[in-house]
Amino acid sequence: MEWIVLLVVVALVVYAIWLYNDLVRKRQLVEEGWSGIDVQLKRRTDLVPNMLETVKGYMSHERQTLEAVTNARAAAHSAQGASPAQRAQAEGMLSAALGRLIAVAEAYPDLKANTNFLEFQDTLRSLEDEIQMARRYYNGAVRNLNVAVESVPSNIVANMFKFEKAEYFELDDEAERAVPDVKFS
Repeated sequence: MEWIVLLVVVALVVYAIWLYNDLVRKRQLVEEGWSGIDVQLKRRTDLVPNMLETVKGYMSHERQTLEAVTNARAAAHSAQGASPAQRAQAEGMLSAALGRLIAVAEAYPDLKANTNFLEFQDTLRSLEDEIQMARRYYNGAVRNLNVAVESVPSNIVANMFKFEKAEYFELDDEAERAVPDVKFS
C-alpha cells in the first residue's frame, strides 16, 4: 500500500513538472511571437521617414496628411515597449494614416510613377503582410498559453508559479484591421 501511495505521489510530481515545463514553453512562444511583431512594426516605422521624403515634393499642399503620418509614426515609435493593447492602438493610428497617405497619392500621377515611391509601396505591402502573419502567430501562442493557464489541472501549476494570461495583439477598429491598399493601377 505504501508503494502505491509513493507511486501516485511520484506520478503527480512528474506530471506537475511536465505541466510547468509546458507552461514555460508556451510563455516562451508568446515572447517569441511578440518579438516577431516588434521587429516588423519597427521595420515599418523605419520606412515611414523615407517614404515621407519621397512624397513631400509632390504633395507639398497636403500638409495635414503628411503631419498625420509623421505624428502617427512618432506615437508608434514611442509605444515600443508598451503593452500589446497600447501598441496596437498606436500602430492602428499609423496604419490609418498611411492608408490616407496612399489614398491621397492617387491624385498625383507623377508621384504614382516615381520609382522610389513604387518601391516604398511594395515594401509597405510586404511589411503589412509580415505584420499580419506575425500577429496571427503571436495571437495563436497567446491563445495556447491562456488556455493552459485557465484549464484544469494546468491552472493549479500556473497559479502556484504565477503564470499569467497574455494579452492579444488586436486592432480596435475594423477599418484598421484592413491592410492598407498600396497598389496603383
